[in-house]
Amino acid sequence: MGKLFQNKRFQNTMFFFATLSSIIYLLWRAFFTLPLRDGVVTAVFGVMLLVSEISAALGTYELYYRKNRANKVDMALPEIPASWYPDVDIFVATHNEPVDLLYKTVNALTHMDYPDKNKVHIYIADDGNRPEMGKLAEAFGVGYFPLANNKHAKSGNLNNALYQTHSPLVATFDADMIARREFLMKTVPYFFLPRMRRKENGEWVMRAQEEMEEGYKIGFIQTPQSFYNPDLFQFNLYAEQNIPNEQDFFSREINVMRNSTNAVAYTGSNTVISREALEEIGGFPTDTITEDFETGIKIQSKGYTTYSTLEPLASGLAPTSIRSMVTQRVRWARGVIQSIRNTKLARNKGLSLSARISYLLSYSYWWSFGRRLVFTFAPIMFALFSLQVVHTTFWQIMAIWGPQYIFYSLAVRCLSSDTRNQRWNQIIDTILAPFLVIPVFLETIGVKQLKFKVTDKSTSKPQHSNLIYIVPQLIMLGMSIAGLIRYLGGKYGTALFYSSFIAFWLILNITNLLYAVYFMMGRKAYRASERFLADIPVRLTYRDKPISAVTKNISEGGFLFLLKHPTYLPDDETLDFTLHSDRYCAEVKGRIVYINSSGNQWLYHVKLEPDMNENNRREYLQLVYDRPHSLPKSMNVWVTAFDDIVNNASLRLEKQHSEMRALPRIQLERFVRFEEGVSGTIVDFNFKFMLVRGLSEVVDHLTLVPRNGIRIELVNTKKSLITSGVTLYSVTNWEELVGSKAFQTLLEDWIFEYNQGTKRPRRAKKKVLA
Repeated sequence: MGKLFQNKRFQNTMFFFATLSSIIYLLWRAFFTLPLRDGVVTAVFGVMLLVSEISAALGTYELYYRKNRANKVDMALPEIPASWYPDVDIFVATHNEPVDLLYKTVNALTHMDYPDKNKVHIYIADDGNRPEMGKLAEAFGVGYFPLANNKHAKSGNLNNALYQTHSPLVATFDADMIARREFLMKTVPYFFLPRMRRKENGEWVMRAQEEMEEGYKIGFIQTPQSFYNPDLFQFNLYAEQNIPNEQDFFSREINVMRNSTNAVAYTGSNTVISREALEEIGGFPTDTITEDFETGIKIQSKGYTTYSTLEPLASGLAPTSIRSMVTQRVRWARGVIQSIRNTKLARNKGLSLSARISYLLSYSYWWSFGRRLVFTFAPIMFALFSLQVVHTTFWQIMAIWGPQYIFYSLAVRCLSSDTRNQRWNQIIDTILAPFLVIPVFLETIGVKQLKFKVTDKSTSKPQHSNLIYIVPQLIMLGMSIAGLIRYLGGKYGTALFYSSFIAFWLILNITNLLYAVYFMMGRKAYRASERFLADIPVRLTYRDKPISAVTKNISEGGFLFLLKHPTYLPDDETLDFTLHSDRYCAEVKGRIVYINSSGNQWLYHVKLEPDMNENNRREYLQLVYDRPHSLPKSMNVWVTAFDDIVNNASLRLEKQHSEMRALPRIQLERFVRFEEGVSGTIVDFNFKFMLVRGLSEVVDHLTLVPRNGIRIELVNTKKSLITSGVTLYSVTNWEELVGSKAFQTLLEDWIFEYNQGTKRPRRAKKKVLA
């Protein structure tokens, strides 16, 4: 089915019929359905609903047009000689972020690949003017630009760094963005596109003089904004395994599509910019709270070509509280409106018509939250207050709206990628709408927000969200449910059938609002740092026995490694580990805090000790962060709204519990005879203890001799257990057994036999005939 929606002929057919049916529908809506004589409130809302429908349709068709053009842009990375790579100034802008956060960012930058590392100049631009940041810069051997009394927020901070440096290229990073080592190698070569061309065989060669394109110069290369922690949509909705980061849709799709109109948005970080372009526009603009967005427009207005790439090359922290996320989105919305006004976008002759349309649609996007409120309240007004905002009959709706809805939905499905679909668009808009409509309106009429509000990049996660944000969502949910009950009350048969259209929209809105309520309820965070899936070789030695393993995941606080066979490792001793990749090597100390099994593998969880020397700390952080994040890059399309709602409800009601066993619990289910003449079944064993069931006689001491040369000495712990018929014995000679190769072989044989036994099909029980 997915291949059908990617078929070009099918897509064009759907968009033809969607366009035709939408034109018919919107003309009908405009000329025959507006309630202009039913009072001011009904008339105004009726017009707002029509305008919302028209703007939603225009946005969809513009996206279709842009997506078709985007496929024609060649974004191959040029191959250039090592001597061509120019000097690069790297600015890390910080205001009040903690030193530990900057440590990881700067550490990654010092490890970046470049043909001549003397050409890479790293600077911390700190308008907090903090001594601790100066010490951090000194420790890493990078530059430091302090700035006190900064009146121009991030713009002033970056301009201060810009005026004190001279390299032809400038890379900008937010304080939390951790670059991968190949960042420069996969961005800098794009600046040589005006001098290079690719032959049909894929070889890159220099352009001849007559092949040079006049005015073709690269302004900036924007790589995707990427985040290594789950964003709030993933985390609060228990969807971190089902949906990608909410910003992926813009960074990896919309912005890449805008290559075709040269309207790529500069997003402030993970970017390499031409110094010539920055100087030509007078540096970073200061009369806006989104200096990055306006910088991009001004550079493009000067004739520079800009590109957005597809591969994430740096990852940072997504906001971890509802308050910080709302603050961030309000700043983005107001800043976009300010920048469009500042650059006189509609009359900006430096931009092509298609680029101006792209940017104006960026402005209209922020009104989509207003549209969502209109779509939410329209059925409520009719069902709850008997205000008919659309003059029509049921059969007119079915005949005119029905085909349009079907073809429009199919067209949107063709546009939907593996990062976002129509359902999630509606959910996200419903969640954010109440907090963005008023700021967008105020900024549009000229009531400006002048103060730059820094997004909180704290690594600590809130235990609960601020419940004040749930109030608008609860009000709309209550009104929708009340409207549904009032509208359907007492109806049955034909009357119920004719009510199905309004009921459909109310149920759809109720579903979206349930997501919003779950989102605002928040979710308790248990992990102190994010985990990354990683296969890293790890070595340790215990009692002169070398052990080699491979990690399954890694985080700042520890890692998990796999063993094929259960091996005793102490839970009360600090162990020395060596983790090494083809690039990094770190010697660390840690303790085993938890052991469990998965299939035929044993998983050992290690918590690191904090006393790590400087070199090992830097290497270990690179082992953690110099890799793609482990969160989904595409949606799980098989998860329905019903699945999500039920899953959220069950997980919120479920009590959190965990068994933190620090020794491997080895299931055996093995019948044995002890030297004392007693028999029973070994249930499980963890080197220090053995659980035995069905003893023919419970005694204080037992001895098991399973093979020549192996003795297992047991003492009854006399602990009362919940399960009847079982006895817990301690293994008195466990240290001797741990060091015995013969015992390890025996244990592996027992485990093999147990696993083989669990795989055998059970015999069917014979029926007893009365």
